[in-house]
Amino acid sequence: MSKRSNSRRDGAPDSSRRNFLKGATIAGAAALGTPAAANTAMSAFPEPRPKAAPPGAKLAAADAMPPPADPVNQTSSGGDFMVDVLKTLDIEYLAMNCASSFRGLHEAVINHGGNKKPEIITCPHEEIAVHMGQGYAKMEGKPLAMICHGVVGLQHASMAMYNAWCDRVPVIVMGGNIMEADKRAPGAEWPHSAIDPAALTRDFVKWDDQPASLQHFAESAMRAYKISTTPPMAPVMLSLDQELQENPIENRDRLRIPKFTPATPPQGDDAALAQLAKMLVAAENPVILCDRMARTPAGMPRLVELAETLQCAVIDNYGRMNFPSRHPLNQSFRRSILSQADLILAMEVNDIWGSLSDFHDRIVRSSEPRYKKTAKIVTLGTRGLYMKANYQDFGRYQEVDLDISGDAEASLPVLTEQVKRLVDEGRKTVFDARGKKLAAAKLATVEQAKLDATIGWDASPITTARLCAELYSQIKDEDWSLVGTSIGLAWPHRLWNFTKPHQWNGVAGGGGVGYTLPASLGAALANKRHGRLTVAIGGDGDFMFVPSTLWTAAHHQIPMLYIVHNNRAYHQEYMYLQAMAARLSRGITNADIGTTIKDPFVDYATIAKGFGVYGEGPIRDPDALAPALKRAIAMVKSGQPALLDVVMDQR
Repeated sequence: MSKRSNSRRDGAPDSSRRNFLKGATIAGAAALGTPAAANTAMSAFPEPRPKAAPPGAKLAAADAMPPPADPVNQTSSGGDFMVDVLKTLDIEYLAMNCASSFRGLHEAVINHGGNKKPEIITCPHEEIAVHMGQGYAKMEGKPLAMICHGVVGLQHASMAMYNAWCDRVPVIVMGGNIMEADKRAPGAEWPHSAIDPAALTRDFVKWDDQPASLQHFAESAMRAYKISTTPPMAPVMLSLDQELQENPIENRDRLRIPKFTPATPPQGDDAALAQLAKMLVAAENPVILCDRMARTPAGMPRLVELAETLQCAVIDNYGRMNFPSRHPLNQSFRRSILSQADLILAMEVNDIWGSLSDFHDRIVRSSEPRYKKTAKIVTLGTRGLYMKANYQDFGRYQEVDLDISGDAEASLPVLTEQVKRLVDEGRKTVFDARGKKLAAAKLATVEQAKLDATIGWDASPITTARLCAELYSQIKDEDWSLVGTSIGLAWPHRLWNFTKPHQWNGVAGGGGVGYTLPASLGAALANKRHGRLTVAIGGDGDFMFVPSTLWTAAHHQIPMLYIVHNNRAYHQEYMYLQAMAARLSRGITNADIGTTIKDPFVDYATIAKGFGVYGEGPIRDPDALAPALKRAIAMVKSGQPALLDVVMDQR
C-alpha cells in the first residue's frame, strides 16, 4: 500500500481526518460567533497569493543567455535609441499589453532604460492602457505613452483613442508593425501587420507618422509630443517598424535627438478681446458658460478673477475643474438664467448649440433655444481650430455674434485686464448688486440640494444622494480627488465643496462605455506621487467592459477607492426602451430584455478580490454604507486599491 492510500478499510475515519473535521467544526463555530462587521471586513481582503517561485536551473540559464540562434554579438538595438528619445520628452510611463511586434522597444525600456522614465504599466487590455493615459493627462497635465500590437492591438485601443479625441486629451499612442512583406514571418505576423496601420484611427487622431529610420523617429517623436500637447490637444499615433526597433544601431554618432520646445498656446486676438471686454462691462446680465476651459491649475483662479471682477453668473459643464462648486457666482444648477442673459460668453464649450438649447426626443424630435433672441453670443476657444469630417463630435452649428479663436485659459489674463480698465465706480456698484442677488440664489440652491438629498435617505437600494453625502463626510478633510462618476451623476457637484483644480477631471468625452474605471486609475496614478486620496464612482455596465483594470491597480499598487454604482442595468437604455414601447402602446413589461444585468447578478466584490483588490459588497443596507466606506478608505490611505459594490437606485 502506498503512503497516500492510508484510509482505514473499515470505513471509520483515520485520526488525521478526525482532527481535520474537528478543526473545521471549531473554526465554523467561531466564525458564527464573529460580529458581522468584522466578518465583512475580513472577507473583503483578497486571499494571499503565493510569490512566484524562483526559476529552476534550466530556466535560470535560459534567462541568463539568449537562444543560440540569436545574434549574441549585438551590443545595441534601435529600441535603445528610441528610449533615449522618449526620456528627453519627460514621459513617466509606458502603458502596454506585451506583444512581439514591439519586443525591441519593450526590451530596451526595461534593460537599457532601467524601466524608469518611462516605467512600464502592465495592462490586460489596450483600451485600459489608452484610457489610463486619458485620465493621467487630465490630472498630471502631461501625456503618458502607450504601445499596442499591430492592427489587432490598435483595434482594441481605438475606442479609448476616440474618447480621448472627443475629450481633447493628449495621449502618445505607438504601435508595432512590420511593413515590408519579405520580413514578415509566416502566420500571425501577416494578419497583424499593415501597410498603413494608422489609417484605422486617422479620423480621430491629430497627427500620425510611420518613421522609416531612427533619425526619422527622433524627429517624429518630438513632433508628436508637441502636436499632441498644443491646444486643441488630442491623441497622436506613431507606427514603429519591428526591425527598426530590433536591429543594431548603425552610425550612432550620426544620430541626433532634436531639442524639444513646447508651443506657446495660441491667445485670442487683442482687438477682439478688447471688444469682448466692452461687451461684458456693458451687459446687464452676462453669463459665462465653460466646459474644457481649465487645462492647467492656473485656469480656475483666472476664471474666478474674471467672474468676480464682473460679479456675473458662471455655468460649468464640468468638462474640467473650471470653477469652485460653492462659489456664490456658480449658477450651474440654475440654467434658467440663460433665458435672462443679454450676453453669453462660451469658453472652450464642445457643443455650444446643445448647451444653449432644450432638445426633446419624445414622439417628434424638436428643440427650442434657452436664450432670448436679443442676447449676444460670444465664443472663445480652440474648438474650431482643428476638426475632422467623418466623426461628428462637434455638435450642431450655432450662430454667434463674435467668435474668438484662441486658448481661453491663455487669453483670460488679457481679457480680465481689459475688463478692469473699463469698470468705473458706477458699473462697480451695479456689479456688486448683481453679485449679491446671485449669491442669495446660490445659497438657496445649495440648501435645496441638501433637502433633496434626504428624500429616500433610509431606502434600500441606496440612493445616489446618500452615497455621495456619506462619502463626502468621510473624505472632506482629506486632500481628495474625484476622478470619475457615472454618466449623469450630479450629486457630488450639488453637495460637495470643490475648491482645487485636482478635485475633478471631467468625463469620457465620446461617451464610450468602459472609460470610468481605467481613466480613474490613470488619474490615481498621477495622484499617487502627490499623496492625494483618489475616489471614483462608476456604473456596473461600464465596469463590465474592463474589469481587469483592477489587476493593474493591484499589481502596481495604485491607491484608489472605486465604488460600483450597481443598479443592475444599463438604465439609460432601459428608460429609452420603455419610452419607445410606450410611444407605440406596446407596454413596458419586456423592456428588461437586453438592458439589464441579472440572472445572474454580478458579485463585483468577489471579482475585485480575485484580482487582488480589497472588495466589499453588495451593500444594500444604507446603515452599513458608512462603516464600509470607512474600512475601504483606510485601505486606500494605506496605499492599496479598494472597491465597494453598492446596490443603488436611479435617483
